[in-house]
Amino acid sequence: MNRAPDARSYDLDALREQMLPHRGGAVTESIPQLAEADPGLCGAALVTLDGDLRSSAQSDVVFSIQSAVKPFVFALALHDTNRAALERVGIEPTGEAFDAIKLESGTGRPPNPMVNAGALLTSSIVDGDGAAARAERIAAGLSAFAGRSLRVDEEIAEAEQRLGDRNLALAHLMRSEGTLRVEADDAITVYARACATLVDAEALAVMGATLAAGGVNPCTGERVISREVARDVISVMATCGVYDGSGRWMREVGVPAKSSVSGAIVLSAPGALGAAVFSPPLDEQGTSVRGHLASARLSDDLRLHTFDVSP
Repeated sequence: MNRAPDARSYDLDALREQMLPHRGGAVTESIPQLAEADPGLCGAALVTLDGDLRSSAQSDVVFSIQSAVKPFVFALALHDTNRAALERVGIEPTGEAFDAIKLESGTGRPPNPMVNAGALLTSSIVDGDGAAARAERIAAGLSAFAGRSLRVDEEIAEAEQRLGDRNLALAHLMRSEGTLRVEADDAITVYARACATLVDAEALAVMGATLAAGGVNPCTGERVISREVARDVISVMATCGVYDGSGRWMREVGVPAKSSVSGAIVLSAPGALGAAVFSPPLDEQGTSVRGHLASARLSDDLRLHTFDVSP
């Protein structure tokens, strides 16, 4: 694949300015803290595989990672189980909402690790004896991906647990099928804390770049996961990372990504870079409106589309 050579000089502030006039979408009201987000916020960052970090204005605005945590929890579950997690969760797209009350027919497994059922399952099988230990394992793993210490917003974690009725229903359904082997409340607690992890666009871009670099954090040089695990995760991001909009995303943007109801999108262009965009207003699929547009422009400008074979 042809890679444009100018990622290190790409003007993210100019990209941001082009996105600001777009006023579509709405801020999620899933929990009070997210409903209070400023719809005018917009920040972006990218990290090349030699560790060069570029960012725009508002790239240091802090937000909860929410569903953008799912690829990284999946990666940690694969790492900690020597990839046996692939036997516990499916990898097929669903064409349905991220919180659909649905499991694989005949197996009782979650359909993939990018929907809520899958993330509840993968967060339950990382290393750790009990919920607190697993939450600590995830916190340490996410910090390694980001190359800095990340913290959890306790108020958001509490709201996620208190208002996560559909997640609780999914956990009980998986318990009844025998696929979730911890208590439902245990699974909810660990996953809620993962979603409440605080990041900014710069940290999230480093996390995406770590996957794109085959599991090595390009800013710290630390190997966080194996190349095989990174490949597994990016593959599932490509097919399932934007839920029932994943096909349209891969046609338009062509870069494996994961969306989030907080308005974040993390992108991993294998062998090229990681990037992140943050802007709270969402479309009907729960994807940031400005983030989608910015990702498409970035992909086009830097020739990142996975299936672009033009000279």
